[in-house]
Amino acid sequence: MAIIKNRDIIVVGQQPWDTPIGSNCKDIAVEFSKHNRVLYINAPLDRRTKFQQAETEGVKKRVRVIKGEEDGLEQIAPNFWVFYPNVINESINWMPTAIFRLFNKINNKRFAKSIKKAVQRLDFKNFILFNDSDMFRSYHLKELLKPTTSIYYSRDNLLATPYWGKHGKHLEPELIKKSDLCVANSVYLANYCKKYNPNSFYVGQGCDFTIFKNDERVIVPENLASIPKPILGYVGALLSIRLDENILIHLAEQRPDWSIVLVGPEDDDFKRSKLHQLNNVYFLGAQKPDTLPAYIKGFDVCLNPQALNPLTIGNYPRKIDEYLAMGKPTLATRTEAMSVFEDYVYIAETKEDYVALAEKALTENSEELANKRIAFAHTHTWEKNVEEIYRAINGVTA
Repeated sequence: MAIIKNRDIIVVGQQPWDTPIGSNCKDIAVEFSKHNRVLYINAPLDRRTKFQQAETEGVKKRVRVIKGEEDGLEQIAPNFWVFYPNVINESINWMPTAIFRLFNKINNKRFAKSIKKAVQRLDFKNFILFNDSDMFRSYHLKELLKPTTSIYYSRDNLLATPYWGKHGKHLEPELIKKSDLCVANSVYLANYCKKYNPNSFYVGQGCDFTIFKNDERVIVPENLASIPKPILGYVGALLSIRLDENILIHLAEQRPDWSIVLVGPEDDDFKRSKLHQLNNVYFLGAQKPDTLPAYIKGFDVCLNPQALNPLTIGNYPRKIDEYLAMGKPTLATRTEAMSVFEDYVYIAETKEDYVALAEKALTENSEELANKRIAFAHTHTWEKNVEEIYRAINGVTA
């Protein structure tokens, strides 16, 4: 499969480059830049954010760019530029659909006009437009920027959220349909896109395994090492919309000799949960990202007790790759997205399944199985992910 090389690629999306947290969009853009020139476009400042977050450095920087006090185009690596648009978009999501569409087109035109300035400065030609689920601000960019190829990237079921659902239920299917192709990080989302565009492809998910190595240099933290084994653990935000607390309660009540360890910040529902009343459940709170592999190392079985709802059902569970990269037996709820892990993860359909499968995982774990898990996880690199995107592009444009 030929890697796409020496092309110009414009990336738009929801994740600004100067946000400290990582994202699929950022990692994909970096991988693109290994063989192509990449222009990463930050979303334009909107009027509501300008006032509500006026004291944040991110907003201050964008205001300086808009005023002409700072250059919005920054080269941050060879072949890689980040652009801060010198425009303000109107905050319009509250509007009725017909009026929203009118103002959204005005916003898109402002956005496109600013992008064109950066395109001209860099002399980008015959570029590819890669849109990371930016269904509003970038809805008209295919017509306004005229890329040779437009790609819509679906990585979350955003329509399940109130903000995106109101207008997105109309705009996202239309944007998927008019894009040259769509790529998705889960089977569920690829099938969703395929309803509107036959050129829709599952391209998998990348993961950075730099710190997820189960070797002698990784030391289990003291606050975990003192907890009785066996330990069934979860690492990540404890959010009731994403996790089914009833599974965890059932595990803890059915096996009081097992320790259930939860590492991550809690939402209000979890803070009120019955789990806090159970003696064999341990909440260790939020921890620094670079310490998470050490916590995973101390688990005997890793858990992802995902709640099943429209928001979660299509998500690719990157957490599973991180667990597997540490060689750990992993137990998760069955979803369409989990199908790619079928041979390497214990997949449960009920809370009762969780107990039986956890017992199986504890009993049959071995170094051979651990090595198979590690090898499988390492097939999910960003390099492989972008190769699949290139394969999809070549398949449609060849």
